[in-house]
Amino acid sequence: MSTEGCEHLLKFKSVNGTGSFRLIYSFFVFCSTKPTREQKVKWCSCTCCGSIGPRIHACVHCVHFACFTHRHIHQHYQLKGHHLSIDTEHGEVMCLSCGDFTYDSEIVDIADASRDLARSSLGLNRHYTPWRPGSTELALLKRHPKRRKLNHNSTIGLRGLINLGNTCFMSCIVQALTHTPLLRDFFLSEKHVCHFNNDASQCLVCEIARLFQEFYSGAQAPLILQKLLHLIWTHARHLAGYEQQDAHEFFIAALDVLHRHCQ
Repeated sequence: MSTEGCEHLLKFKSVNGTGSFRLIYSFFVFCSTKPTREQKVKWCSCTCCGSIGPRIHACVHCVHFACFTHRHIHQHYQLKGHHLSIDTEHGEVMCLSCGDFTYDSEIVDIADASRDLARSSLGLNRHYTPWRPGSTELALLKRHPKRRKLNHNSTIGLRGLINLGNTCFMSCIVQALTHTPLLRDFFLSEKHVCHFNNDASQCLVCEIARLFQEFYSGAQAPLILQKLLHLIWTHARHLAGYEQQDAHEFFIAALDVLHRHCQ
């Protein structure tokens, strides 16, 4: 997929720049202050039918709000020839000349920055964005062009776990965590920054990161989780011991330690 928008979006940017997009995202899509949120409530309604949503679009060319549902934004395009609009709920850019939403990496970066600022103003974490390779990672990918082909019979990511007595409760949680796409993408892209001076004997997140590398290395030998078990015992002492434990209790304890070590 092209990282640049359609010809109409590119032409608009070459003539007008991205100021209109920044303004709309900051004031009418991802508002970061109380006045802008109040302004969005006041202004983001269809000027034709008065609808307040869903799918209210803001014209990028002028100050005009119209609904997509009843095609009033299309009527505005036919009358004024203004083909670009932004969905004020989710921030997607619509090109009415093309009749479809259009993707542009520069506009996406502007939207992501506004979204993160809005979430921070509400005390929320940054919006999750999928992994994008940086310049160093792109250079490595070009230097090592060979790829492992995955199909429906692929066993990448499948590893057995050796039971250390009564540790079935731990094994099932580890299998669930290592096959969660969000966590997999995070750990395999080496996003973790250790707060224990890279001392893997203290940091549970470092050990989890190592396990992800082991799971997706392509090896098939079963893994032994003695380091993980020791770290859990160290940081969640109520789980220390060789007796059987509740899987959900282990899950909550592991998440608690992961959260503390990620801060």
